[in-house]
Amino acid sequence: MLGLNPNQLKAVRHVDTPLLVLAGAGSGKTRVITAKILYLIKECAMDPRKITAVTFTNKAAREMKERVGKMAGDINIKGVRISTFHTLGLQIIQQEYQRLGYRKGFSIFDYQDSLSLVVELTRKSHGEFKDFAAPILSHISNWKNAGITPELASTAGNDAEGALAAELYKQYNHHLHTYNAVDFDDLIMLPVQLFKHYPECLAGWQERIRYLLVDEYQDTNGSQYELVKLLTGERGTLTVVGDDDQSIYAWRGAQPENLKLLSEDFPDLKVIKLEQNYRSMRRILHAANHLIANNPHVFEKRLWSDLGHGDRLRVMRAKSEEDEADKVVTDLSHHKFTHRTRFHDYAILYRGNHQARIFERFLRERNVPYHISGGMSFFEYTEIKDIMAYLKVLVNPEDTNALLRIINTPRRELGPGTVEKLAAFATEKKLSLFSAMFEEGLADTVNSRAYAKLKTFAVWLSKLAERAESESPVNILKEMLDDIAYEDWLDQTSKDPSAADRRRANVAELVEWIARLHNQDKAASLAELVRKLTLLDILENQDEEENRNRVSLMTLHAAKGLEFPYVYLVGMEEGLLPHRNSIEMDTIEEERRLTYVGITRAQKSLTFSLASKRKRYGETVDCEPSRFLEELPQDDLYFVGEEAADPTDKRSGLATLAGLKELLQGT
Repeated sequence: MLGLNPNQLKAVRHVDTPLLVLAGAGSGKTRVITAKILYLIKECAMDPRKITAVTFTNKAAREMKERVGKMAGDINIKGVRISTFHTLGLQIIQQEYQRLGYRKGFSIFDYQDSLSLVVELTRKSHGEFKDFAAPILSHISNWKNAGITPELASTAGNDAEGALAAELYKQYNHHLHTYNAVDFDDLIMLPVQLFKHYPECLAGWQERIRYLLVDEYQDTNGSQYELVKLLTGERGTLTVVGDDDQSIYAWRGAQPENLKLLSEDFPDLKVIKLEQNYRSMRRILHAANHLIANNPHVFEKRLWSDLGHGDRLRVMRAKSEEDEADKVVTDLSHHKFTHRTRFHDYAILYRGNHQARIFERFLRERNVPYHISGGMSFFEYTEIKDIMAYLKVLVNPEDTNALLRIINTPRRELGPGTVEKLAAFATEKKLSLFSAMFEEGLADTVNSRAYAKLKTFAVWLSKLAERAESESPVNILKEMLDDIAYEDWLDQTSKDPSAADRRRANVAELVEWIARLHNQDKAASLAELVRKLTLLDILENQDEEENRNRVSLMTLHAAKGLEFPYVYLVGMEEGLLPHRNSIEMDTIEEERRLTYVGITRAQKSLTFSLASKRKRYGETVDCEPSRFLEELPQDDLYFVGEEAADPTDKRSGLATLAGLKELLQGT
């Protein structure tokens, strides 16, 4: 409890009724959750195995585990469950798969798997509807996130695209079940359906989870909120931590209104506000409070800090996007030199990934090291997707998507024509592709050479899959790689020897990773290891970055949860921030929250930048300053390069937004 402020202490000690901790940016919310876990164990004598904490990313879950471990001291924390929502859902499905009608060794479809299935379904039902596949999958995902079944989706009023999606939703789920597979959204929706249909199963899980803590509650969707309600039950042993001002994921189903629903579903809900910020100077927080006050609030809060007043927030205007990047990089380099800071103290934040390219160019030209968050995931490399597909088939031969990927990789002289005939035969016989390869009737469908190769491939897979159930996962993987001569395949398909070497290193890293996972849990089967890696692939874009001395470039969405001493928030123009789609769709409130998140990333100083002209679709267009600049406290801004309004202030001068517009028009 040492070091907790009064409200943090109240939040930790409150266990009598459901609790909402309304935690502003930088207010120490994670510390409250970790301290409360230890309080429940030590002071409330709760079995650690009965405590579950959930959040949204693997990184956040890892950090929470590490904090609990460091703070525990001599407290026994063995058995505390700290994970993402989807990992918890997977654990439930793994134990209850038979009730849900699944077989052992089910697969998890990632986005590409699901998209391929939707493409195939639209092709079969409506011809070449490939361009509609992604929007249709988005509809299905949104319905699952909201807890809407195919039956309910089909009765809802839909436009033409929505009607097509509703029609395919049922087929999509049917095929998933046939493949003995679930998709990412099912990891939440299926446990909810399970608990609603099997009260005795729900009672068992409520007994396992006697106290539930939820981080980043404002990011929950409909299904996640329903899962929380079901697991908590009438007991109401629940603490949720959230901030409606940082709800920036409506596009993926997050519902900040879930904060309001809490008070309706739990009438005895206690609300404790964490308003003291331990990150930013007072001027930065004043600007953030001033901006977000333009949004409606269920619960009012106001951040404050005792870290000092701080400098004014700077506004840097530029002629063009090139001039903007030039000025930002020049200013950053000069600041680093004069203040003797390090590159990793700086972040350049933007609304869209496309804005990064011009900053990259100028950073490279000035020899400034940088890193762009959201680069290619380890699991996105072709060679890793190939090996993961092989592993998925070994543990679940019914996984047709994975089988289609590997059936001719490396080449086995099984061309598209043969695969198409195999698929047609499997459909006619109502079999999976794998099972169809063992049917004698297949010999009448494909030529004898193709039949022999299919049969050889299927027998090899079958024998290896059987051994995988009892033998070392690592040995099976290494033998599989040797059998298919995958290293030779990399040599044949890489553009040069160095590229082949890089790809081989990636495969070796995957083998080592699986070996480490198996060493951590000797009892884990290959199927369990594959599911764990698949979930990691879905939840993370990349492995946790090492702390290197380089400038961070990232979107405002990616910056959530991070902090930097010096922040540049670039592209402060109408159409960029707020994004033009939000202007057209009247979703300005979320864009304002996104800007609020960007402002509150800054610890010591914050600089905004904007251009008077910008290239768009090959044409140069005039830009208008973002409305959010007008919503900031004007006395806390100064405009770089303008004469000082106060002669004692040599750094810059104040200007109104109207004056800035005139300056931009004249640039």
